[in-house]
Amino acid sequence: MRSRSSYQWVLTLGADLHLGKHFRAFGELARGPMDGKNIGLPSGTLSNKLLVQQAFVDGTTEIGQVDVGARVGRQVFIDGANLLVANRDNNTVQTSLTGVRAWARGSTLRADVFDLYYTTYGNGGIGDDPIDWGRRFSGVTTGIVLPKQLLGGAKLYLDPFVWRLRNRAVTWGAEKAREERTYVGAHLWGDVGRFTIDWTTNHQGGRYGDRPLDAWQVLLAGTYRLGKANTAPRLGLHFDYATGGGAYDGSKLRNAFAPYGNNIYYSYQGYLTPTNLVALAPSLTVSPTRTLRVTGEYQFTWRDTVSDAVYRSNGTPFTGTAGVGGRRTVDVARLQAIWSVSPRLSFTGRLEHAFAKSGLTAAGYQDSSYAALWASFRF
Repeated sequence: MRSRSSYQWVLTLGADLHLGKHFRAFGELARGPMDGKNIGLPSGTLSNKLLVQQAFVDGTTEIGQVDVGARVGRQVFIDGANLLVANRDNNTVQTSLTGVRAWARGSTLRADVFDLYYTTYGNGGIGDDPIDWGRRFSGVTTGIVLPKQLLGGAKLYLDPFVWRLRNRAVTWGAEKAREERTYVGAHLWGDVGRFTIDWTTNHQGGRYGDRPLDAWQVLLAGTYRLGKANTAPRLGLHFDYATGGGAYDGSKLRNAFAPYGNNIYYSYQGYLTPTNLVALAPSLTVSPTRTLRVTGEYQFTWRDTVSDAVYRSNGTPFTGTAGVGGRRTVDVARLQAIWSVSPRLSFTGRLEHAFAKSGLTAAGYQDSSYAALWASFRF
């Protein structure tokens, strides 16, 4: 295999203007170039000379005991489960969308309504990051604070959601067609004693061209703290199931899809995404000191449907994997260390080795290793 190495950095500059209590204007520029060896043609989210990352205005007020507001413009939008909508911290620049969102938030209930368009990122200056009018993300996310008496003092939150993702040109297999995908699901998260849970399930319906769409995702993660202190070791386990099928045989499309989720959850290298995926991963997190946290994990990965492909983090298939090889795709061993030197300075190191299995090796793919180091300084 050909090795590659790269270095990149990102600088953001923001301005926040408040006009009285109820009106605000916010702008943010970002610069994040990439350079190195054998980096190919990086996307605009990985290498961008300059872009307007956010530019919005919002208005807020209070009606009774409820905070209400609306925001219009380009914005970072992450109201939802991390595996479905996320900043994607492996990218140089954050995912931002353009449109409108409005919210109402009380002490135990909330609702967030939105209608947003994606951004097409170029590698150059401010002028090459236009709105992509062909990709539209809209819906409503609600939130319920569950009663603490439910499980003896538990702090749990339930976020039901209904979303629609529309894309004028989606490629599955050899076909490109318009897709309208509707998500109906819920996100349950919080603490139950020493347990921390993060559970998401959703059904995805709609149409892909003239074909019906019928897909599911069940994404379950949890940790158990082995002592009373926050620095006590934690045992973790996550299980993820995302349906697959229909991309290559013209039948009902069963490939699940996340709008813009946190794909490094499955592989730092971008090997996997919750499409045609079954994953099981135990982990252990230890904190040798108050400022250092180390997590080790080993993930076993299969595909739901062998006749369909193995899919990368950007939603594209590994060429030649559809119908080739077995159900096992790749095992992923990885280690992450986060050293919080001070409230403003932190370092993150990541190591990973991917052991290719028959679902990939039968198509000619091999093992792969990865190492990265980040420094973050806020001033």
